[in-house]
Amino acid sequence: MVALGIPAGVLAHAAEVAAPFGVDAIEILTGRAALLGITPSGRVSAGGATRLLAAADTWCALTLSRSDDIDAVPALLGADTVAADPWPVVTEWVARRSAAEAVERARLLGLPAAVLGETPPALPRRVSCGAPSSPRDADGLLVVDLTSMWAGPLCGQLLARRGATVVKVESTSRPDGTRQGDVRFFDWMNTGKLCYTADFDQPQDLTELLSVADVVLEGSRPAALQQRGLGPRQIAGAPGRVWLRITGYGTAPDCVERVAFGDDAAVAGGLVLDGADGLEFAGDAIADPLTGLAAAVLVLASLRAGGGELIELAMAEVAAGYAALGGPLCTVGATAPDACPRASELGADRQAVRQLIAQRGHRC
Repeated sequence: MVALGIPAGVLAHAAEVAAPFGVDAIEILTGRAALLGITPSGRVSAGGATRLLAAADTWCALTLSRSDDIDAVPALLGADTVAADPWPVVTEWVARRSAAEAVERARLLGLPAAVLGETPPALPRRVSCGAPSSPRDADGLLVVDLTSMWAGPLCGQLLARRGATVVKVESTSRPDGTRQGDVRFFDWMNTGKLCYTADFDQPQDLTELLSVADVVLEGSRPAALQQRGLGPRQIAGAPGRVWLRITGYGTAPDCVERVAFGDDAAVAGGLVLDGADGLEFAGDAIADPLTGLAAAVLVLASLRAGGGELIELAMAEVAAGYAALGGPLCTVGATAPDACPRASELGADRQAVRQLIAQRGHRC
């Protein structure tokens, strides 16, 4: 059985958050590990792409999950070439400098990296963005899910459980990366959603969809949408529209371009374990499911208050909030979700979505 270490305070609070959605918190936090048969190994993340590294002064995390990340390692080290397994030389390189210096250089190259505990807890940022509506729940509302991977899609899945119609939007050139992995994980996050493709460089039909949405979930760097005229202040929305933006570290000028994955964001928030042999990863990319849960709760609360706002939620800040809860270490058996129906193929529900847009067009 796959077993994961998670602080008791994290489990207790996640259980409270998950209850209104009728889901088991342990399943949400450990389901991917159970499906894929993966577990952390000390300072190696469950997925294997992130390492906890000892710098000259403290700890940091580095993620090498994408081919571009691997290609950037020679530039990180100032070397001409690097062996097929880059971790031994990366580990030595980090050990010779401060964590802040190592992470800053990684950031300049677009690599996901974090200094242990660099991000303090913070409340989500909320800004008025459109006219409010009367209080309502998610049932019957239209949610446009522009996110990918885990945190955002989980939020969309939880809102679907509350009766929302969720449209998963993917770029025609860059679909959700989890489509390329174990199909069971993609299905778990996206079953029941309408799958729609859009050309983000020719965004007319996407503009029409966003203008009739009750909720928009965004997980890309904000500039990526804004430069295409697709930001929350660029598209007039339905009354009470809630626009939720998930980032790694927030939208301050020194943070907005930072890349984050669940394991390195957790390290930034200080959400790690003090194991028998030193620091270890907590759970499996734990900042992802915790952020997905938090996002769904925020959307529901906003809808009940009338909406009409932009909410910004940073993964590292969510992790920091959970790290502050503390509590003894719990070793839990990973719980696989029940088998679920296959999610739609890429763009398979385009006609149904266009019909939704037409039906709701009078609200524009």
